[in-house]
Amino acid sequence: MTVNIALAQINPAVGDIQANQNLIINTACTARDALQADVVVFPELTVTGYPPEDLLFRRDFIQLAEQAVQIIAESTQGIDVVLGVPEQQGDQLFNSAAVLRDGKILSMYRKQALPNYGVFDEHRYFADGDALTLFEVKGHQLALTICEDIWQPGLIEQYKQAGAELIMTLNASPFHAGKIHQREQVVCEQVSLAGVPLVYVNQVGGQDELIFDGASFAVNAKGEVVYRAAEFEASLQTVGFTGGDIHADAIAPVYEEVASEYKALVLGIQDYVRKNGFGGAILGLSGGIDSALVLALAVDALGADNVEAVLMPSRYTQDMSNEDAVLETEALGINYHIVPIEPAVNAFAEMLSPIFADSKKDTTEENIQARSRGVLLMALSNKQGKLLLTTGNKSEMSVGYATLYGDMAGGFAPIKDVPKLLVYKLAEYRNSVSPVIPSRVITRPPSAELAPDQVDEDSLPPYSVLDRILEMYIEQDMDALAITAQGYTQADVARAISLVDRNEYKRRQSPPGVRISSRAFGRDRRYPIASGYRGTHLLTLKQ
Repeated sequence: MTVNIALAQINPAVGDIQANQNLIINTACTARDALQADVVVFPELTVTGYPPEDLLFRRDFIQLAEQAVQIIAESTQGIDVVLGVPEQQGDQLFNSAAVLRDGKILSMYRKQALPNYGVFDEHRYFADGDALTLFEVKGHQLALTICEDIWQPGLIEQYKQAGAELIMTLNASPFHAGKIHQREQVVCEQVSLAGVPLVYVNQVGGQDELIFDGASFAVNAKGEVVYRAAEFEASLQTVGFTGGDIHADAIAPVYEEVASEYKALVLGIQDYVRKNGFGGAILGLSGGIDSALVLALAVDALGADNVEAVLMPSRYTQDMSNEDAVLETEALGINYHIVPIEPAVNAFAEMLSPIFADSKKDTTEENIQARSRGVLLMALSNKQGKLLLTTGNKSEMSVGYATLYGDMAGGFAPIKDVPKLLVYKLAEYRNSVSPVIPSRVITRPPSAELAPDQVDEDSLPPYSVLDRILEMYIEQDMDALAITAQGYTQADVARAISLVDRNEYKRRQSPPGVRISSRAFGRDRRYPIASGYRGTHLLTLKQ
């Protein structure tokens, strides 16, 4: 007999157990009534959303999750529901998958492989499971795993020996560029070795810095992908298990890498605004490439009616910057304001003149300009209840090329994990959809416009050099000598690394931002602020 299995690729809200409960019930009933599914499979920790972090230390939170499971079981009779939930047993908490049938919990599976690297901290909360779990549907033996379990060699073979005919795995696998190919390759290799088909259900949506891209899939016994859900969208579709294998014919295409990164950034903004209850977004628009990209992302995420831009020219702002900024607002159909900062800068200069009388002008005066803009933007954000988006990219955040309480002021940093060169690629990709960023913005040399004729390369290596050095030092943990061995000058390497090392204090005070790389600032990379370590020490020793 055919077992119809529904893959529920949903977007739960961390901590909102009531909303998640209702979403699960509605989805399960739709799978039962509209799709005639026998089983519906949800993502990892569906009831709480993933990752719930230290909410898991709250007994009342765990009790609410337990109550929700009972309500879901009673409300979804007529279909087997497989969902993720924290399971308390004595003083131990497990990351579990529950099978609900006819109003009761039929069985539980406890996650065995708890990831504790990168963005994961599961040993902080959970105990390891150690048992296999199978349950019968229409005479077939179905098995359960959770996320990291399936990355461990041998588990599918163990299930095969135990009589499993099909593996179901519940996942909350965060996105980074290329992750979908990595997931599918690992799973296909494991499945082909054991010859047991597998259904992989992944969460979708943004949660703080993390993006879950969905892209749930099914693999037949030969290790071939026979079904894939769309990336970055909620989805509910069925696959059939009959004759010892999975049969399906809907394989959604995979986005090209830059397109997938753009989609991830859009989803990150959309869910951060929605899940935190903001009435829209606001940002400073300079006429430069970074703010132009953030504006396009925000409009694509929230709609033109929910985004505002503020142009804040100074004496150093070039006419073409203002012209291009206005063209961007017109192309995207948003409201904008022009608020010159000169009065505020002059007022600060006057107030500080008695104290600064014997000092030469330096970056202090440049920072006052940036901080004047920050005050204006935060005031508008407060007054309108809109989230202030910052526009700094990963290259700038790496080397501290940003002003605390100035251009770093805000609630969310969409391109915080986007290196400068990728900013240009993303802008070009967005223009390929429809032209919204003037070509001059993409071709002109980048500048903070805080001093006469200023360009970024006055104080930084070219981004074609800088971004690669930063990637090797930050994302790949390569040391200074290894980086210079790749053909980069000692001066450029020393300059870049020293800036990274001494600007940790700035990054620690920056807003959260969307993670699209395998090593973002924040949960991925946790360096001390007060530290005697210097990444340039090997260059010094070499001399």
